[in-house]
Amino acid sequence: MKKFTLCLKISFISAVAALLFAFSDPESIEQYVGYLQKSFTEHYDISQEAKQIKRYELNITNNGFCRYKRYFNNGKTEYFAFKLAKFKDMEYEGTTAVGRLYLRTKGDDVIVQTYNDRGGDVDSMATQVIIPLKNIEAEDLNFIRENLTKICGL
Repeated sequence: MKKFTLCLKISFISAVAALLFAFSDPESIEQYVGYLQKSFTEHYDISQEAKQIKRYELNITNNGFCRYKRYFNNGKTEYFAFKLAKFKDMEYEGTTAVGRLYLRTKGDDVIVQTYNDRGGDVDSMATQVIIPLKNIEAEDLNFIRENLTKICGL
């Protein structure tokens, strides 16, 4: 009878633990995306391209895409997009005051579209997206890398 009671207690404790883990709040893609969007918005440096770029759009979506669009003063538009699951690595060149973030993918996974260019509209593929940043610390870059890696692993 004692063995039966012990087995019953173990089974009950396991069931309760499984129930608690089922309803725990693991970090979700929305949290990672929110952090990335906030970081890129805060640290984007339009002044690096102010002479050429009229405006830009940089979005990290909840369905796991990075979309970067630049509108040039001459009417040309460049659009870059890649699925965050294809993220391979990143590199930052510059100082904490100003620099460029290179987001690299596993292969030719970055969609590049050019509109209203003198050479015509061009669709191609690339292996990286370059984002100008300012006022960013090494810790912020580490958090960006962590969040991209976590999204890639989901």
